[in-house]
Amino acid sequence: MSEILRRDPRAEWIARNRLHPQHAAMMMPAGESRGPSGLIRRNPHAVGFIGPNGLRRIDRMNVGAPVGRAGPRTVSALQTTALPLHRVEQVEYYIAVVPDMEGGRLSDHDRDVLGQAHALIREIGGAGAVLAVVFGDHREQAFDTAGVDRLLELNGDGYQAYAPELRVAALNEVDSQFAPRHWLLPDSVAGGFELGCRLAARLGERPATQAWRVDAAQSVCRGAGGSTDIIRATPRMLLLASECAEPVDETRHEALPVQLHQTVSVAARIRDDGQVAVDPNAVALAEAEFILSAGNGVQDWTLFHQCAEALGATEGASRVAVDDGHMPRQRQVGATGTWVTARVYVAVGISGAIQHLQGIGQCDKVIAINTDAGCDMVKRAALSVIGDSSEIMAQLIRLVREHHQGEFEHAA
Repeated sequence: MSEILRRDPRAEWIARNRLHPQHAAMMMPAGESRGPSGLIRRNPHAVGFIGPNGLRRIDRMNVGAPVGRAGPRTVSALQTTALPLHRVEQVEYYIAVVPDMEGGRLSDHDRDVLGQAHALIREIGGAGAVLAVVFGDHREQAFDTAGVDRLLELNGDGYQAYAPELRVAALNEVDSQFAPRHWLLPDSVAGGFELGCRLAARLGERPATQAWRVDAAQSVCRGAGGSTDIIRATPRMLLLASECAEPVDETRHEALPVQLHQTVSVAARIRDDGQVAVDPNAVALAEAEFILSAGNGVQDWTLFHQCAEALGATEGASRVAVDDGHMPRQRQVGATGTWVTARVYVAVGISGAIQHLQGIGQCDKVIAINTDAGCDMVKRAALSVIGDSSEIMAQLIRLVREHHQGEFEHAA
């Protein structure tokens, strides 16, 4: 019996109408939705793989999971050699990317921007190469698996501090030497937005901001606080929103080093006096980069506070710990508390209720300390430590103090 495919005119109309309330849900892949903030929300139960013990694993470090859309954003060292090598022998044009490099490493936002650069190259065609411009010292060792074809490292003393004038002058020299077809920067508070606006003013370009869907012809940008879309012709300068494209995860690139022909020197009008020491608990949870969070499994709360102080981490807590009176309400993490976007989130004695997992969905690295190897937080974590929380926190305090003591002796 032959199968007859029937058209759905209403569904086709919704797919064409970007402002229809059901458009986003219809166009999203299975297991995904777009939240009120405009960010893509992935169903944690729809990703991952079944491990040898029969439990579902969400392998964020990509040790055992297959590489793909539902997998993590990084590639392990064991899998690097198995990836096909993408080489650009004779470069016809460049797509320049200036990542934020928060903490000296590529963030998820940076990898999304690199993925968008390769998407533009695939659409434009020809021998295009992604040129990444990195300022200051860094600790990133995976530029090749992130999609960098050519790497320009500017690590002089002037680039270490806050020096927007010097960086813009260097990018202007990059524009003169390499003539990129497009400039791509993350639209973020970490520096990408400011640097992109300054560079656009220097080059006389009108940038597209909060661009979340880009092709060679037109760009779709968020406007009015994310409540509407602005469609315009794709400009040369693009400030891209998070999750604008899929990161590169199926190829390995050369990341060949390149140099500037001219030395850049600018008299700085802004003096950077360095970072100001602040109390980590004075930082709002939504803005904290390093969070040590406690749950019902913590028995020694004095030790927990000492551990957070030694690590220099902002304190958080699960709803159970807050309801029991161990932590104030403003320290609650989760869908019923504060949604956090920390680069490192350490969950001590937290089993991982669905509301808590939703609240940490945008954290880069999650570390779980728990006695239950099969709890949901362990499945979510990139690194898990199974054992008594008090013993582990005591060891952490000892290791941190030994590290600081070694630094002091080395400086002396």
